[in-house]
Amino acid sequence: MDSLEDPEGPRPPGGDGPPGGAMETSRRLSREQIFVLISAASINLGSMMCYSILGPFFPKEAEKKGASNTVIGMIFGCYALFDFLASLVFGKYLVHIGAKFMFVAGMFVSGAVTVLFGLLDQVPEGPVFIAMCFLLRITDAVSFEAAITASSSILAKTFPNNVATVLGSLETFSGLGLVLGPPLGGFLYQSFGYEVPFIFLGCIVLLMVPLNMCILPNYESDKGKHSFWKLITLPKVAFLSFVITSFSSCFGFLDPTLSLFVLEKFNLPAGYVGLVFLGLALSYAISSPLVGLLSDKMPHLRKWLLVFGNLTLAGCYMLLGPAPFLHIKSQLWLLVLILVINGISAGMSLIPTFPEILSCAHENGFEEGLSTLGLVSGLFGAMWSVGAFVGPTLGGFLYEKIGFEWAAALQGLWALASGLVMGLFYLLEHLRRRRRSELQNILGTEEERTALLSDER
Repeated sequence: MDSLEDPEGPRPPGGDGPPGGAMETSRRLSREQIFVLISAASINLGSMMCYSILGPFFPKEAEKKGASNTVIGMIFGCYALFDFLASLVFGKYLVHIGAKFMFVAGMFVSGAVTVLFGLLDQVPEGPVFIAMCFLLRITDAVSFEAAITASSSILAKTFPNNVATVLGSLETFSGLGLVLGPPLGGFLYQSFGYEVPFIFLGCIVLLMVPLNMCILPNYESDKGKHSFWKLITLPKVAFLSFVITSFSSCFGFLDPTLSLFVLEKFNLPAGYVGLVFLGLALSYAISSPLVGLLSDKMPHLRKWLLVFGNLTLAGCYMLLGPAPFLHIKSQLWLLVLILVINGISAGMSLIPTFPEILSCAHENGFEEGLSTLGLVSGLFGAMWSVGAFVGPTLGGFLYEKIGFEWAAALQGLWALASGLVMGLFYLLEHLRRRRRSELQNILGTEEERTALLSDER
């Protein structure tokens, strides 16, 4: 049993409870809930800044140390691979390790690794430097995933009626971290050299560790009887996993391709390229809390948010280039507008997936508590990591072979497929429930007739 019981009794997870309870929870946050929000916001902001700080200057420094472009790409890519593996492990053993310990330990190691990254310029060039880069990058991926898996589970446990609202609101801090990381890192690098950006951000994350040790609640739960395999073999969860992978692949596709396309197509100064990305990041950060709130207030709309979001996302990628078969001239204002719409549709595609998976798990016999929340958080992180690895890798290859316009259009087909698959699944699910309801009504009517006939006799 969980050590901290809700005084109002158990409530259904994922926002499926009565609207009045959700409204009351959102109006009056307890001290514990406020502390959990602060902790989750700190890890989202800090980790995303540490993750994105490498982009502006690390490739250049790595080249000086004898790393080829291929090796540099592998250093970036290994993060997603080990993120995937860590998600499965930490999601399964969350209850055994403890959510609070996993959160705090992950944050501590992530901060320490960021500081150590700032000392890599002191390492001899060649194989030693490359090996240390891989070691630190892998350690950072594992520690980051530990903290995020624990954070998602604690949030879902603390806000059972408002999962989508809370996760969507905290995406604002993730987006803010991605927006602030590159310019802050670039400024510190230009002003003080290679070491200072990493040491500065790493120390900020480390300073958050004692704060979270004090304010984060300590939840306990029984060990679960279910596994990742049983969770992902549920048809609905399998399709939702496909949606998460598709979405993260679409986002990851832009990392190695969009800046090159903008520089080549519009001849913008390098400093202005970041402003193009800003439209995507800000629209996603602003729209995610609104989508989460709508998803929790009206749970029946989640399915349509998912479907419409994916179909809109597919249209955005068709228009990013735009695709040559559309015969539309590429213009900077159109690109920025599409990125803004892309950010909004991304929130619609992603935010409802976590509560949808959680609701499906409980409907299929998974127990309520941290064990199931850990499995769902781990699965979410694992599927995200698969897309984060495939998107940049495949995107860079397609960009080189067929150009940005066709590559973006092909990426859009993935989002189109996930949208159509989910739409078809929800339609079949609706028809199946309707037939079951009609059959129950027929059986109920026949039982009443039988009872009446027996009474007459």
